[in-house]
Amino acid sequence: MGMKKCALVCNPNSGHNKKKPIIEKMIDVLKDYDYETEVYYTKYSGHAKKIIMSLKDDIDLVVSLGGDGTFNEVVTGNFKRPKKLLLSHIPLGTTNDLGAIFGLGKNPITNLKMILEGTVKGIDICMINDQPFVYVAGLGKFTDVAYNTPRKLKKNFGYMAYMFNALKSFNQKTHLFEMSYEIDGEVYTGLYSFALVCNARRMAGINVFQDVKMDDGKFEVLFSNITAKKDIIKSLYYFKANGIKNVPGFYFFRTDNLKIRLKDYPKNNWCIDGEKLRDRSLTFDIKIVKGLEMLLPNKELKNIFIS
Repeated sequence: MGMKKCALVCNPNSGHNKKKPIIEKMIDVLKDYDYETEVYYTKYSGHAKKIIMSLKDDIDLVVSLGGDGTFNEVVTGNFKRPKKLLLSHIPLGTTNDLGAIFGLGKNPITNLKMILEGTVKGIDICMINDQPFVYVAGLGKFTDVAYNTPRKLKKNFGYMAYMFNALKSFNQKTHLFEMSYEIDGEVYTGLYSFALVCNARRMAGINVFQDVKMDDGKFEVLFSNITAKKDIIKSLYYFKANGIKNVPGFYFFRTDNLKIRLKDYPKNNWCIDGEKLRDRSLTFDIKIVKGLEMLLPNKELKNIFIS
């Protein structure tokens, strides 16, 4: 029987690491696990999606290296394929929420070995107007920090670049947007400062939700109408003391289908997995789809999956 085939998709602009020595070591590790490897470097935004769409069906494993946005592109490309490929992801970005959720650390070689000794799991993927996102979509206050933080700042200062931009956003006036939404057949209307839709417990380096499973057919929804600085600070205190579901001005739901209609175009568009959503609609249909399989390390499986 011949060797298995692995496609290594690397974003050379993510993180601080010198990529070439890491890639060479990864190829050696994959060879030890009976994989023949071909490396693909992304050259522009959206390239990872095109790479995945163009891969042959005989690829046994795709390993992406980069930030959360790189993996979002890989997932998007995979959903456009008639035959889905088995995916995995090694974080090389700035915050790397997905890596932390999956139990991965800072060392990419150690991460690769953990993945190759791991388990294949079916993972829920959220769709917003048919655009996949793996773990979070956000609209409004603070949610545009990820894509509005300059790449050079992220490369030079890492997580602190996000904190600096978030502080600037905190000091700016909070804009409310009018929104109606339908959850489980009930329709609500109101003015909101931000909206979050998540399929994971962690965002922006913070564990926001508890008891979130990535295969339960549901996603978590959080809306807020808080605007005053003192109330934002107060909400952080309530969040730390009592959890996200008990914060005044926060509205929490768990569902598998959400329809949102905005009255006006927002100042900044949705942020999905750390990148700007290109869709400039006023209506958004958010739902869960199945059909994505990932090879994941065993470390956190019992905490993030039902079975």
